[in-house]
Amino acid sequence: MTSMSTPASPKLQGPPRTSYWQHLRHVASENPVTGLAFGLFGLFVGMALFGPYLVPYDPLNTGVGPALQAPNSAHWFGTDQLGRDVFSRVVVATRLDLLISVSAVAISFVLGSILGCFAGYFGGWTDRITGRFVDTIMAFPLFVLAMGIVAAAGNTVENIVYATAIINLPFYARMARAEVSIRRNAGFVQAARLSGNSELRVLFGHIFPNTLPPMMVQISLNMGWAILNAAGLSFIGLGVQPPAPEWGIMVAEGANFIISGEWWLVIFPGMALMLAVFTFNLIGDGLRDLVDPQRRT
Repeated sequence: MTSMSTPASPKLQGPPRTSYWQHLRHVASENPVTGLAFGLFGLFVGMALFGPYLVPYDPLNTGVGPALQAPNSAHWFGTDQLGRDVFSRVVVATRLDLLISVSAVAISFVLGSILGCFAGYFGGWTDRITGRFVDTIMAFPLFVLAMGIVAAAGNTVENIVYATAIINLPFYARMARAEVSIRRNAGFVQAARLSGNSELRVLFGHIFPNTLPPMMVQISLNMGWAILNAAGLSFIGLGVQPPAPEWGIMVAEGANFIISGEWWLVIFPGMALMLAVFTFNLIGDGLRDLVDPQRRT
């Protein structure tokens, strides 16, 4: 008597997961404004990485052209009061400004997320201490606090980064606390606990990834604010010091000549600053869609 074997039932498969680059192309093509923002962001990254090697003149060399020369074919953005090429200085300044903003936002994101996650997940005295610390920072006008920190510690690039990170830390701490508090008793969290995961693994392996989409929007906004903060400190003399090329310094130096008609000294670095902030403000929705687990299918 022959036994008939039953065919194995096919395994159920979920929808195929797209690769990262496919997902990036989908997000950029779904919203033309987001695609434009990613394109501008790529342009700024390219300027920061390769700009110092591609500019026609050394941004620190004086006398490469007549002083205060208007834009022309030899000097696209004109020259400043020392005969330095403004175009070369604007392009090279991208690296320093992006370095300050990315470093400051990365520090504030990491520290603020850790504090907020612990406060929202464990509560109790952890939540109270974190809340009072964040409230203390928020009690000061943030730019004034950054001015005080840099003035007390010294106007170096490192201190500008630390000051900018401190004033941005409360945004991530509060957002992480709120997002974790909402999800700490969700069904998938209970399932993770019943599976034998430790509390830290549950927190950072299961809850924290689901808090990233709204935090990506905050990161993009803080990137723009960090660039404005660094430029503002440089404008009042507490930031990057001359002769280093930096957008805030260039605007401050050009402000002394705009009345006499040398408009290019302010317009071009100011436009670069405006375009950078505009790019980071637009890129937030795209970053949110990129890290959203529900949109990767």
